[in-house]
Amino acid sequence: MYLAKINITLKESVLDPQGQTVLRTLQGMSEQTVQDVRVGKYVEMKLQADSSESAKEIATRICDKLLVNSVIETYHLEIAKI
Repeated sequence: MYLAKINITLKESVLDPQGQTVLRTLQGMSEQTVQDVRVGKYVEMKLQADSSESAKEIATRICDKLLVNSVIETYHLEIAKI
């Protein structure tokens, strides 16, 4: 069994209104050291696979088909044996 850990974020070129709202709120709380905020999604999937490479291929396929809008989002994937 493998665990796929997937971080999905908007591409740098895409405006992140939720991140900007968080940034303004933090700055309103006198957190002036925060310069930028990007908000994303985190997904975990348990996968039955023969190897970590196979689990990565499955998770990548699922990301590309369903979880990630490749026009505006990018993702980082990690596979761990559980």
